[in-house]
Amino acid sequence: MSGDQPLPGEEPVPDKADEAAFWETPDTYGAYPRLTEEQTARLAEHGQRRNMAPNDVLIREGERCETFYVVLSGTVAVFEDYGTPQEHVLRVHGPGRFIGELGLLHGQVAFYTAVAREPGEVLVVSLDQLRHLVSQDSTIGDTVLRACLCRRALLVGQGAGFRIIGSRYSPDTRRLREFAVRNRLPHRWIDLETDKEAEELLRRFGVGPAETPLVIWRDTTLLRNPSNAELARLIGLPSLPAGNRHGDVLIVGSGPAGLAAAVYAASEGLSTTVVEAMATGGQAGTSSRIENLLGFPSGISGAELTERAVLQADKFGARISLPLEATGLHPKDEDHYEVTFADGSEIAARAVVLAVGAHYRRLQVPGIEHLEGTSVHYSATVYEAQQCGSDPVAVVGGGNSAGQAVLFLAGYAPQVHLLVRGASLEANMSRYLVDQVERHPRVEVMLHTEVTEVFGQEVLEELDVVDNRTGGHRRLAVRSLFVFTGAEPHTEWLADAVALDSRGFVLTGPEAQEACDYPELWHGRGRSCMTLEASLPGVFAVGDVRSGSVKRVASAAGEGAMAIHFVHRHLGHSAVPGTTGTSAVAAHSDVSPRIRHKESAWLA
Repeated sequence: MSGDQPLPGEEPVPDKADEAAFWETPDTYGAYPRLTEEQTARLAEHGQRRNMAPNDVLIREGERCETFYVVLSGTVAVFEDYGTPQEHVLRVHGPGRFIGELGLLHGQVAFYTAVAREPGEVLVVSLDQLRHLVSQDSTIGDTVLRACLCRRALLVGQGAGFRIIGSRYSPDTRRLREFAVRNRLPHRWIDLETDKEAEELLRRFGVGPAETPLVIWRDTTLLRNPSNAELARLIGLPSLPAGNRHGDVLIVGSGPAGLAAAVYAASEGLSTTVVEAMATGGQAGTSSRIENLLGFPSGISGAELTERAVLQADKFGARISLPLEATGLHPKDEDHYEVTFADGSEIAARAVVLAVGAHYRRLQVPGIEHLEGTSVHYSATVYEAQQCGSDPVAVVGGGNSAGQAVLFLAGYAPQVHLLVRGASLEANMSRYLVDQVERHPRVEVMLHTEVTEVFGQEVLEELDVVDNRTGGHRRLAVRSLFVFTGAEPHTEWLADAVALDSRGFVLTGPEAQEACDYPELWHGRGRSCMTLEASLPGVFAVGDVRSGSVKRVASAAGEGAMAIHFVHRHLGHSAVPGTTGTSAVAAHSDVSPRIRHKESAWLA
């Protein structure tokens, strides 16, 4: 083999003389760990051994992943576009390595094909057994989860998966790209305006520019301007089974608050459904690193925190479905609420937890609208960072999200301008972030600064910024703008259902009861509105969407957990002293015996 080193994301190509001695992808990024003998033995207790011959296909691109393979002997190659003229090797695994990435844990379809290159033996473990082991065995769970997350990131960086063909000026193109990015789906965007490949693909499939955006996968599947739901079904994102439309708790939103509520509700035996309009994780899921979360001294990425929480909720039996955009909430009968969705479906539950979060307010300046989604962004993940290349970028905002984004982007861009309207970073940013931002050699902090106009035809070229003390203007040559300004809640659909404050956030507790138009709702129940309860009994608001909440991940997760305590109280569940497991009984005969009641005096 030649002594040249492959570029990141590429594999070395063996010389002809070495074809018999198959090379193995080095574990450069920590994405390809070798399982220990103890870990392999533990997996073997739940799997079966299987012989493999050369060219045996273990996993096929486009088919649902249902099996976890550990290579015991021989080698397995992972291909993209296997069996086509565009076929190429992504990586090769030898003994002790396992096959699979993030889609395996969620039952998504595969974005690659795994083929035996040498005769050997593999250990075959079912998906259900793998999920059980990941949740029960921390050594196996950490190894597999971290590797799967890294492999998904590498697939994204390699441009694997499906292709989105569309104009940067098209709102539907932006919608599809945002959905793919937020759900961490491997894909490649082909710009109809500038990419020569776009014209060739359109001719091959016999479609015109007016029919874009298109989603093309494996040159066999073409979707014309699909909805987010159609794209989700293509990839195998989770959805609710037909007819499964009733339960104890419906959680709307799957950020830290919603996922925490799902974990606690499902673990205590409540029939739990989570619905999400865009992607699990909420805004926290797009964070490059969260360093002030209890229990993670070295920090954790929003993606990893989200995936761990999703697996935990799934372990306890919570059902998660996306994309489902809620459009209405109203009482169904004396004991149930009904939430309706944009696709015409509906779900009924005895209690509803609102965890829909908030989104960053769009920057309203001349010239910005047609650049949103291409070089103006409202999140900073690896997807957007990879587009920065060697160009300087700017970040607008003075809170923790802006600080985290600056530090992350400084690892990609040669210079990052942080534009802060106020007089100091300390006003809204945690001290640990302030120190890191101010010390970073590639970060320029510009206080008292606001964007007044953006310039650029196809991509961002310059910003006009003003010093709000002196009125002096300055031009910044940047190629990307990241906006993290004030948040707006996702509560348009709740305006006629529950009481909101002047900014649209959901009122809870005494404020909600005071704003309620029907005080008899509470008098008839012989109680007051509980701490996290909205102006409808049995409807709770947690996390960023709640009026007065602390906009932090830990706080949101805590509120999600607390909400389930109040759900139990609303449903009439009471604890029996000395009981902690399924032996706990309920005050009402219709309560499932699986419920483990846990009342805390300080929450009463």
